[in-house]
Amino acid sequence: METAVLEKDKTTTENKTTTRTGKPKWLRVKLPTGKKYRNLRKLVDKYDLHTICTSGSCPNMGECWGEGTATFMILGNVCTRSCGFCGVKTGRPEDIEWDEPEKVARSIKIMGVKHAVVTSVDRDDLKDMGSIIWAETVNAIRRMNPTTTLETLIPDFQGNTRNIDRIIEVSPEVVSHNMETVRRLTREVRIQAKYDRSLEVLRYLKAQGIRRTKSGIMLGLGEREEEVIETLKDLRSVDVDVVTIGQYLQPSKQHLPVQEFITPEQFKTYETIGKKLGFRHVESSALVRSSYKAHKHLE
Repeated sequence: METAVLEKDKTTTENKTTTRTGKPKWLRVKLPTGKKYRNLRKLVDKYDLHTICTSGSCPNMGECWGEGTATFMILGNVCTRSCGFCGVKTGRPEDIEWDEPEKVARSIKIMGVKHAVVTSVDRDDLKDMGSIIWAETVNAIRRMNPTTTLETLIPDFQGNTRNIDRIIEVSPEVVSHNMETVRRLTREVRIQAKYDRSLEVLRYLKAQGIRRTKSGIMLGLGEREEEVIETLKDLRSVDVDVVTIGQYLQPSKQHLPVQEFITPEQFKTYETIGKKLGFRHVESSALVRSSYKAHKHLE
């Protein structure tokens, strides 16, 4: 969930690349509004509920909350990895909070969430890489909110199938794992991750019976069009059902800079290509984030 504004970046038009100061007009967002949003915001503030929607200042918060969707992050707010695009703190995480599954489930009940997205930091410091808390969180949500549907946006668990199996066993309606970028840029953008390992995680999920799998990529990091198309083809080769494509924005000056702002026309081109490749859903526009329109990805 990137929110920072750049002072000067490049923007791609149909025929040329030009220099632009600040964000282009298609990245401007309206403040969240609506009665349902206001009511939920009061609940979040009153009960000190923690959602990625608010902590990440997601541009789609009002729209998603209005449709009964919210995103929650588990396993703390310190990540063991140091991805060049991510605003989450890197370092030594705190001890596990074993009551966290119940806290998340209670938050979902208080907010009346119809479709919950759960994600987490990477916990490479743990023997199970956090997979036990992951499974217990899903089970707690189901116990307390039996009609709420779930998407789990999981880390790669270093490709360890025993840990991935814990997610498969609790059977979320959607399991997502993000590629984030194209093959050539993976080492720079994701540092401790591997392009083919992420593909294998997605392949394994589908092979073991997960009904709906999903992934996401960010644009504007210096990728070429043919590389984006190659990534989309790779995702379809492992039977991924849903893909989200959005604009990367720099969280701070210490993170990777934006190389270009992708035009709405180019996002539309990728949407068309994705649909031709056979994805069930393709969300492709500048403000799209992983959980955007997540409830619709059940269809």
